[in-house]
Amino acid sequence: MPDALPSPVVFVQVMQALVARELVEGFGLPERQTAVLLGIVPSSVSQYLSGKRLGPTLSTYLGDEEARRIAHQTAQKLMTGSVSTRVVLEAAITLGERFGSRPPEGKGTKNDGLRPELQQKVPEWLRDRIRGEQNAVAECMRLAQRSRDELTRALFRQIASDSLRHAEIVASLAAYLDRGVASSAPTGITRRDVEQLIRREHEAEETSEIDLGPALGGMMRILWDSMESDEKKHEHLLQLLLDSGLADGRARSKSVRRP
Repeated sequence: MPDALPSPVVFVQVMQALVARELVEGFGLPERQTAVLLGIVPSSVSQYLSGKRLGPTLSTYLGDEEARRIAHQTAQKLMTGSVSTRVVLEAAITLGERFGSRPPEGKGTKNDGLRPELQQKVPEWLRDRIRGEQNAVAECMRLAQRSRDELTRALFRQIASDSLRHAEIVASLAAYLDRGVASSAPTGITRRDVEQLIRREHEAEETSEIDLGPALGGMMRILWDSMESDEKKHEHLLQLLLDSGLADGRARSKSVRRP
């Protein structure tokens, strides 16, 4: 068994890397075609093959027979036309179940955890949530394939990507809850980092002199509104970060000229 255990989120990347090697080295596919089958950009495939991405973590799994078997089976499914996001996610979950997971080092500490009445219900609920997100990914990809125009495909692929990310988040939360941790503080960033990011987001929004949304219709308006909704969500999440008690970080940061 590999000694280096990635977080649940990284298991997806590990599986992508393992399958990329199977498709290129085992099935002889070009890197560009491999990227299409995996639903990732060609540069990611190149980095997986060269070891520039994941590094030692990937090496430990390349040396494990069971991990390679899972990757080989996943590559075979992709070759027969299976939906990439669903197949890779299922394989990543299988890999995680076999090798376990270790949450990223952080400030999460042992505490009273969840209330007793929740402790029995949450594990099954989390598993159901992951299955639900998997089904949503598969359905969105099916609808994207049925769509006849680029904009409709883009919408369903966006929803599929969101559902895949949700499944990864749930897996990460489950890993912490398994350790009895129900609260974890952000690490590695300062209040100034977040304030600078908020300022840059606002500057990007201000570059547009008009609100294009009302002038659009149909799928074009829907996609525009999806971007606007994401921006509002980002602003909300960053404000929550500021409210979480981040260290100021002024002593270690270079002075930044405020607008």
